[in-house]
Amino acid sequence: MSTKLGIDLELHQLGLLSPAGYYIGLHIRFAAPLMDYQTYPQEWKDRYTEQAYALRDPLLAWGFGMTGATRWSEIGIPDPFGILEDAARFGLNYGVAVSCGEIKSRTIAGAARPDREFTDDEISAIQAIVLRLHDTTTPPDSLTKAQIEALGHIAAGDRHTAAAAKLGISESALKARLTAARQKLMARTTAEAIQRAKDYRLL
Repeated sequence: MSTKLGIDLELHQLGLLSPAGYYIGLHIRFAAPLMDYQTYPQEWKDRYTEQAYALRDPLLAWGFGMTGATRWSEIGIPDPFGILEDAARFGLNYGVAVSCGEIKSRTIAGAARPDREFTDDEISAIQAIVLRLHDTTTPPDSLTKAQIEALGHIAAGDRHTAAAAKLGISESALKARLTAARQKLMARTTAEAIQRAKDYRLL
């Protein structure tokens, strides 16, 4: 099974467990996640962005301070801006927060439903999904020299033909190296792979 298909299947299961939507930020580094996915209502996403709630969100504060899983109602962190109360107006009445990983590469997720608290079994299932997604998307520690060279030439502005000529390989061999690098970095495009390699200080 490909990594992408595995991620899609996990997200599908998370969606089934989260009737009011979910958010997951994978491997948050330098205040930004490596990847993030969410299915919260668009109106709530717009409201969250407009109000800059990320800077004051008690769920994120909990996620950076703790690991594990808890109901939103049990977090115990002050919410002076009424973010959770505001979320309820968009159908996010009950929720669970999950946090895992080292602080330098933390994954934080939230799942919501409109009708009742999550059961212990549902929380365990959501936590297991988040842990698997965290492990599946762990950034690589290194790239091969060939992959670094191939990405480096494209990053410098070379087209495939020119990059292959400079490396003394065929264009098909260059493309194979770029494909391998994209797969290792879980990137959809070469440009995305280059950016991720830079973010991970591999390039």
